[in-house]
Amino acid sequence: MVPNAVVYVDSSLIVLNKPAGLLSVPGKGPDKQDCLSARVRAQYADALVVHRLDMATSGLLVMARGPAMQRALSDAFAQRSVHKRYEAVVSGCVAAEPGAWQTIDLPIAADWPNRPLRVVDPVNGQPSLTRYQVVLGQASAKAPYRTTRLLLEPVTGRTHQLRVHLRAIGHPILGDALYAEPSVLSQSNRLLLHACALAFAHPATGEAMQFACPADF
Repeated sequence: MVPNAVVYVDSSLIVLNKPAGLLSVPGKGPDKQDCLSARVRAQYADALVVHRLDMATSGLLVMARGPAMQRALSDAFAQRSVHKRYEAVVSGCVAAEPGAWQTIDLPIAADWPNRPLRVVDPVNGQPSLTRYQVVLGQASAKAPYRTTRLLLEPVTGRTHQLRVHLRAIGHPILGDALYAEPSVLSQSNRLLLHACALAFAHPATGEAMQFACPADF
């Protein structure tokens, strides 16, 4: 198990803090079998996958304990009744008043010639909506280029949605090996995207559950 990965556990679910660089679920090939879900199942044999984070993304992820809880939590995600919030540092100065929520409403489709990449596609893309809020702009010795820290809420849950939307508006995430140009990629040795908050109704009791895990960048 990853040290300090378990944020919360009970008989119905497990909330975890996934580190960047670790797969959520197994990939293809023997070199991609080490992942968070496998490590959790080694300690909690009834743990089942409900959703996932990109390998490069860190932060909060929930697993169910047993098939009934997996169905209940999966339904909650499908019905968009799970509130998710992310924190990111992006390239450039995002033109928005701090504290005001803005939206990115751009359809996303698979970029078939360049899989696993995704693209904004007004013709064939699926509706995709992201809310974002500027936290602050920053320039420091650690981040000498002008950057902006954002809070992000994916209303829809398309693959790579946050990364694609932010690049589309001209502000790719620092350290994004898939969507950022070399000058932006080089500003961080990891993707600066972190799932910092989760809120949902407990699948067994209906109790309101809220979890927060601030980014370490």
